[in-house]
Amino acid sequence: MNRTPSTELELATFAGGCFWCMVSPFEQLPGIHGIISGYTGGHTENPTYEQVCYGGTGHYEAVQITFDPVIFPYRKLLDLFWQQIDPTDAGGQFHDRGESYRTAIFYHNEGQQKEAEQSKTALEESGRFDKSIVTQILPAARFHPAEDYHQEYHKKKPAHYKRYRIGSGREDFISHHWSKPENPEEIKQRLNKIQYEVTQNSGTERPFTGQYWDHTGEGIYVDIVSGEPLFSSRDKYDAGCGWPSFTRPLREYSIKEKIDTSHFMVRTEVRSREANSHLGHVFDDGPQPTGLRYCINSAALRFVAKEDLENEGYGEYLQLFE
Repeated sequence: MNRTPSTELELATFAGGCFWCMVSPFEQLPGIHGIISGYTGGHTENPTYEQVCYGGTGHYEAVQITFDPVIFPYRKLLDLFWQQIDPTDAGGQFHDRGESYRTAIFYHNEGQQKEAEQSKTALEESGRFDKSIVTQILPAARFHPAEDYHQEYHKKKPAHYKRYRIGSGREDFISHHWSKPENPEEIKQRLNKIQYEVTQNSGTERPFTGQYWDHTGEGIYVDIVSGEPLFSSRDKYDAGCGWPSFTRPLREYSIKEKIDTSHFMVRTEVRSREANSHLGHVFDDGPQPTGLRYCINSAALRFVAKEDLENEGYGEYLQLFE
């Protein structure tokens, strides 16, 4: 497949409840050129946040994404969109109620409309939810950017944002419906002893024994359980600790952090979002520009070489190595 970047970017517009929570899932993905929070689908010009939430303007809170369809196709954006919402709720999203918090896909061309309808039908037929999918598929309307305060809110107010995601019920819903829980026995059959101990029981491999602690090939490292992309060889370095070390994940959204007080220490554990695999810990003694050291167990990872990315379904990450 030709992965040469397109000269024509496209827009994707999604309403998924509070727009604060609809930015980070799409950030840091290959081919994503910008994400704006705003209002669409209403009947008032230049609406304000107060008007949209309390004034009955008919607008949805939404995000508009500028993307390269060659690098990151629209169908993958749709997959991510569904994984952020409760598509069976017609009255809002989680603790946020009212018309401005309804969900919708706003298509910008016939191709997007067709793919959106197909994805909605596939989700309905999957049986993942025991109620009907009510998310609407609508033609794109004028999009009004929200006030500066709301843009990239998760970066401006990270502590409040995290509390909001949890307190609203969104985080628990996504974890329950979109994580990839598997029968522990089935996982045990697929993993070797140390892989299972690390990912499922929060174990730690002995330093300098893992497969990747001194690995130098070009490619990405994915979750051994789910295949979710986690780290790039471009961000890997030798920290001298005997475990693979990275300055950053491929996407911050793919990593969950948790306080770990085991072994009479206070550390920050890192887990994968999709499979909830234990990966390792993150420390603040890494090199610049991040100052972070993601100390990860080899047993939690699988390496996909640069030359195999396309064949294994990770072709969008080829641009990292060009």
